[in-house]
Amino acid sequence: MGRFTLPRDIYYGKGTMEQLKGLKGKRAVIVTGGGSMRKFGFLDKAIGYLKEANFEVDLIEGVEPDPSVETVIDGSKKMLEYKPDWIVAIGGGSAIDAAKAMWIFYEYPDENFENIKKPFSIPKLRNKAKFVAIPSTSGTATEVTAFTVITDYKTKIKYPLADYDITPDMAIVDSELAETMPAKLTAHTGMDALTHGIEAYVASGHTCFTDPLALQSIEMVRDNLLSSYQGDKEAREKMHYAQCLAGMAFSNALLGITHSMAHKTGAIFNIPHGCANAIYLPYVIDFNKKTCLERYADISRRLKLQGETDDELVEALRELIRSLNEKLGIPNSLKEYGVKEEIFNSNLQFIAENAVEDACTGSNPREITKEEMKKLFVCSFHGTKVFI
Repeated sequence: MGRFTLPRDIYYGKGTMEQLKGLKGKRAVIVTGGGSMRKFGFLDKAIGYLKEANFEVDLIEGVEPDPSVETVIDGSKKMLEYKPDWIVAIGGGSAIDAAKAMWIFYEYPDENFENIKKPFSIPKLRNKAKFVAIPSTSGTATEVTAFTVITDYKTKIKYPLADYDITPDMAIVDSELAETMPAKLTAHTGMDALTHGIEAYVASGHTCFTDPLALQSIEMVRDNLLSSYQGDKEAREKMHYAQCLAGMAFSNALLGITHSMAHKTGAIFNIPHGCANAIYLPYVIDFNKKTCLERYADISRRLKLQGETDDELVEALRELIRSLNEKLGIPNSLKEYGVKEEIFNSNLQFIAENAVEDACTGSNPREITKEEMKKLFVCSFHGTKVFI
């Protein structure tokens, strides 16, 4: 049996944050990040709209990039004291991811983090609260997905938690928030969105429901990312929608080892998630093409890239990604990023083993062993062609 899950409502367009005025309830808690939402006035707007709807409002601020287990537990304790019936997450993917995990422990305070690391093992939610997500960045699409990523800094491992129950009830995709992104963040989140679309199209869980969303998102990112990076507001709006479409696709089709590699090296090498995806993606395409050459070629055909054969079309796709990286100031190898060879070598076994065990590896179109993963990491470190 197939399944396709999205939020109950998705509102999109400039000014759609006003939809908060239509919520029904008594208490709302707003979860947000490092201060940009307050700085640009969006936090005050959200508070104002909720108060117009007769909510009492409390705040959980200061969620860090790559939110930690400790941040999640602390936030859930505050929710237990306040007892909200709506959780409103506003900001980048980290704030929304943290709020999703806080939601779990608010509803199940005796739950153990170890128990929910396994995909689709989260207990049934919405016993105490519903969830609305308002993204300010154009990449993670966590506002429409069944995923959240939490970092255990003690083990230096990112854990993607997956369950359809943590899909938000409402997503508000208001592009006014995305207009405030700095250029580097625009680049990284945009390449994250491109990776989501490409991995969703070739993932083992892809379906006739997810394929059109994936392809449309890929085309929109290709057409708008560079202009968005340069500050064009219309392109920013289209990128905000493109990343959301990619999220709808991968939340249901799942992802692949580009994300597995990024999850397991982000904390080790201090690489932002979208940047890591951008670096790894061409090498993963090289590895995966032995089993899904035609599907990668389909993407190239949709983008009208040049090539007489499927092999040539896939190479054109890889070159497009590498060219985008260069224009966005993103390195094309770990060495170019600045990872020291001795640090890379000392962690190679660890990151390879953990990447193979990552939740995203199971839906990659080609199976991979730990030794193959090590070789793939070595290629992505030195910037060499993949022959595995």
